[in-house]
Amino acid sequence: METDGMYTAGEKEILHTSLDRHRDAVLWKLRGLDDEQLRRPVTPSGTNLLGLVKHLASVEYGWFVASFGGEVEPLWFDPYSDEDMSAGPGESTGRIVDFYGRARAAADAVIAERPLDALGRPDWRDHEVSLRWVLVHMIEETARHAGHMDILRELIDGATGDHPRTPDPDTAPE
Repeated sequence: METDGMYTAGEKEILHTSLDRHRDAVLWKLRGLDDEQLRRPVTPSGTNLLGLVKHLASVEYGWFVASFGGEVEPLWFDPYSDEDMSAGPGESTGRIVDFYGRARAAADAVIAERPLDALGRPDWRDHEVSLRWVLVHMIEETARHAGHMDILRELIDGATGDHPRTPDPDTAPE
């Protein structure tokens, strides 16, 4: 994602662009892998790429949408348990990736519609949070899990980085 124009943008645009950059890295970590690789637990805790995407979708809905009075789509799992960190046998890759896309779009609508100082109240907290705080929190959350995904992806097939590498035109073979 090109961000050169963001160096002088307003605070909300900078925060949203930062979140999008990490969201895009999350999706890039899935590219080129088959279903078995996406579900493969490569840590003792069972962490896998697809489970992390499901978790990120769940928290986007919770922090951005539910906290600010929006409607969250019915979930087929319990987001307050480890069910949001794994992909079950009946959950297709497409279903989870599409779920992340819908959560991201719903969160983007909340971000677009509200000022940074808008207040929301998560159901699971006893205090209000500002949209600014949620944006920073979700940048942290998404970046943290994108880092986990980077390690998982490297263990699966050796791919690393936060975005596809394009060859340097000055050094690429002709």
